[in-house]
Amino acid sequence: MQVTEEYTGIRTRSRFGDLSVRNDTISTREFDFTSHAYKLLPGIDEHYCGTHDRSFQTDFSYYTEVGTINRDVYIRDIFVEENQRFTYQILMPSGVSRASKVTFLFHGFNEKDWKKYIPWAEAICEGTGSAVVLFPLAFHMQRAPKLWSSPRDMYRLSQERRQRFPDVMQSSLSNVAISMRLHSMPQRFIWSGLQSYYDVIQLIEEFKSGKNDAIHPDFSFDIFAYSIGGFLAQILKMTNYREYFSKAKVMLFCSGSTFNRFSPVSKFILDSEANVSLYSYMVEHFDRMLEKDPMLNHFINEGHPEGKVFHAMLDFQKMRDFREDLLRRYEDQFYAITLKEDSIIPSFEIMNTLQGAYRDIQIPVDEMDFNRPYTHENPFASFEADPELAEQDFERVFEKVVGFFRG
Repeated sequence: MQVTEEYTGIRTRSRFGDLSVRNDTISTREFDFTSHAYKLLPGIDEHYCGTHDRSFQTDFSYYTEVGTINRDVYIRDIFVEENQRFTYQILMPSGVSRASKVTFLFHGFNEKDWKKYIPWAEAICEGTGSAVVLFPLAFHMQRAPKLWSSPRDMYRLSQERRQRFPDVMQSSLSNVAISMRLHSMPQRFIWSGLQSYYDVIQLIEEFKSGKNDAIHPDFSFDIFAYSIGGFLAQILKMTNYREYFSKAKVMLFCSGSTFNRFSPVSKFILDSEANVSLYSYMVEHFDRMLEKDPMLNHFINEGHPEGKVFHAMLDFQKMRDFREDLLRRYEDQFYAITLKEDSIIPSFEIMNTLQGAYRDIQIPVDEMDFNRPYTHENPFASFEADPELAEQDFERVFEKVVGFFRG
């Protein structure tokens, strides 16, 4: 696979993520996507739920400048054009013009390009013979404004943020945009998550209707999900909208715990101020927030199964029976690989969630460890002293991944 070479060998042809792979037996195709779900995002005075024919007036008093300095970062969510209309890529195996087998690859939190994922996608494509769909989550990858990835602008904002919040930890040019936005309005995590959920459903239905000439309408699919992408994958699987996901296998890599068991403070993910604000909203005061926000309460508590499952994935202690019953129902279709030194989503927290408080859910969780430095954010980091070790670890992990999908 030569993963270490491919990390540096990927060519990005546009900021929207049009990528070339090094393996000449795999082709890459790019397709346009227009999100229908963006209309639920914050930023306008009235929202509408078509499922239940209800309108909601939005109180913008919570749309504050807390943690926010630059208007281009603060832009209201519903007006971010890149998040509404974007491109996505499909890696096609050799000799396949229209795939009947698909693997969706969901990336991690605060990711800005697909470089590290191309070797992962290639390994899955080669090992399973399936097409691999690289689909960006809301406000990530090619769905974020270019400014949010500008080193010069983000460095300036990070410096200003440090001055405004002198006790902030792990603030960096890599995480300042997302940190400022979530610090200002933590419920963005929910709305962008729901948009991502509905976008995946829309994509599946576009495939089923034959709108994509690379995917056969009668296709089957699995999911490979890393980090926060696994959070989305679990909600999709456990909600099982129209039974689309009944036969889908879900492979979780460095992922699987409830939200309140994440530790996302990292210069590559979130700074400490944003994390405190997010945790306070999503865990400590969530019930109060639902009382104050009729639209949010509707999507969480009033007839949206995806909202109920999302709620069950926030706090390990709450709705545990409901969550564990769903996990138990699909226990033979989940598999997780964790890393022993992962401090962002620790192995034991993944086991607690996936295997249940009493370890009575039969979801296999493999904890792996590497004989070299690595992190959650970069599990296959290669240093001059150990490029071969990184290669070996990569092969070990994806041999297990492919074995699960093929089994």
